[in-house]
Amino acid sequence: MKISKAVITAASPRQRALPLQTLVDRDGVQKSVLRIVVEEALRAGVEEIAIVVCPGDETAYAGAAGDVAARLTFMPQPEPRGYGHAIYCARDFTGQEPFLHLVGDHLWVSRNGQGCAEQLVEVAAQEACAVSAVQASRETLLPYFGAVGGRRVPGRQDLYVIENVLEKPTPTEAEQHLLVPGLRAGHYLCFFGLHVLTASVMDILGRAMREGQTHVTLSQALAELAGKERYLALERPWYRYDVGVQYGLLTAQLALALAGQDRERVLALLLELLAQRETAG
Repeated sequence: MKISKAVITAASPRQRALPLQTLVDRDGVQKSVLRIVVEEALRAGVEEIAIVVCPGDETAYAGAAGDVAARLTFMPQPEPRGYGHAIYCARDFTGQEPFLHLVGDHLWVSRNGQGCAEQLVEVAAQEACAVSAVQASRETLLPYFGAVGGRRVPGRQDLYVIENVLEKPTPTEAEQHLLVPGLRAGHYLCFFGLHVLTASVMDILGRAMREGQTHVTLSQALAELAGKERYLALERPWYRYDVGVQYGLLTAQLALALAGQDRERVLALLLELLAQRETAG
């Protein structure tokens, strides 16, 4: 399965300015959050990228993308009808092809130097099916993420067959429907903001739209997908950083810096800052 297209969602009215914020990447270069997300997709080998935006944001986003803007197609979401609807706005762009999906308000860091999206695309191509990146998370984080339940693929420690999907479940719902054999007690597999999805997802979302649903979630579509075709979850030693939460931009910046070429310099600055605080105390 070849994945040559990507869809980045960035149309949430509450978070539309986040991709325009500037950070310093792992190479010490100032870039917008959007540019860093786009480069994550390009590193995975995709050739075309659609960005779902609020109408009127196209010019600002093209400017934030810099010299990669020519590789982008902007798809407006006319009204805020949910995360699933935002993805569905790119249906004409993806057609009947599988596609990489990234959320526009997250950044990702891997331990081995290979991009998180790149690793996800590799596994999806090998398995020839939809694959979502997940992370084992404490149950206290369930209110912030969709989560999946299932079982490990025989012979693999990092790959799971998805059987159930719930959007922001309560701990009770998770305990009843999302337990995964072998996972630590009180931990669940939560979505990571990276997916490789098949055209079936667009078909499912389209049917929800035609049925008149006013708010369409991606988790609903993925739950249906798990009952229709093989759908896997990939867990690797990766880190995700949501720039939309309190101190999210600060945390993401520190993570990029500590994973990059300026690690020693940043550590020295942090130690100096802590020493100043200690002295002042």
